[in-house]
Amino acid sequence: MLAGSIAGCGGQTRQPLPTATSPVLGGRRVRTDQDLFVRKTVTIGYSVDRRPIRAVFVGDPDVRHPILVVGCIHGNEPAGIAVAKRLILRPSQAEPEPALWVVPVLNPDGLAAQTRQNARGVDLNRNFPTGWRPLHQPGDTYYQGPQPLSEPESQAISRLILKIRPAISIWFHQHQDLVDLSGGNPRIERRFAHMTRLPVHRLNRYPGSAATWENHADPRGTAFVVELPPGKLSAGATARFAHTILTLAHTVQRSDLPN
Repeated sequence: MLAGSIAGCGGQTRQPLPTATSPVLGGRRVRTDQDLFVRKTVTIGYSVDRRPIRAVFVGDPDVRHPILVVGCIHGNEPAGIAVAKRLILRPSQAEPEPALWVVPVLNPDGLAAQTRQNARGVDLNRNFPTGWRPLHQPGDTYYQGPQPLSEPESQAISRLILKIRPAISIWFHQHQDLVDLSGGNPRIERRFAHMTRLPVHRLNRYPGSAATWENHADPRGTAFVVELPPGKLSAGATARFAHTILTLAHTVQRSDLPN
């Protein structure tokens, strides 16, 4: 079970959760304004150095298959955090609201140290089960860890993914400025690339990568990598990426809303 956290990301307050006291007509619960937009923060785990790893849910809790956004898995690739924060802080718009789980920082120790790896020197994007094998030694840039899911950070996000079963997962990286055809639905990946004005490429399928594992673990969903450009994203680019994610969420989740 995911443990609830009182504090929100960036000081964000928690919106009321839906209650069982919503009006009922003809045997059906009638959705109220309170039901349509929830913002809640949970702590899904702790890093090697015991920093909390937080995930924020934003949107309609009745949507069955949310979108997952991971802003930073490598500590020296932080540009996606800006997109994650913009998604978290977005105001409620109008029905139908999409549903998103946002993990701004999966690797807080690496972010603090400005290193690709976590505090044990493990590249988290080589630590997932699918295709995992011991190709690198401790101290190497791409050290995969002693075994699959050996790290608390990869354990935390894998538990969340298997619990929520996202329709789409977007993993932000840097610094190649492209969308990777990562093994999910290529139409979704190409549409995201078109809307964000990025080229599409098929990068190598690295053993133990998060997106490869996720596409293998739940073939009904689509997980893919977005390589942002070097440096800090501009406000315009941040807004464009966030808008694209919300547009995709509306498209894939509309059929999940209750009749």
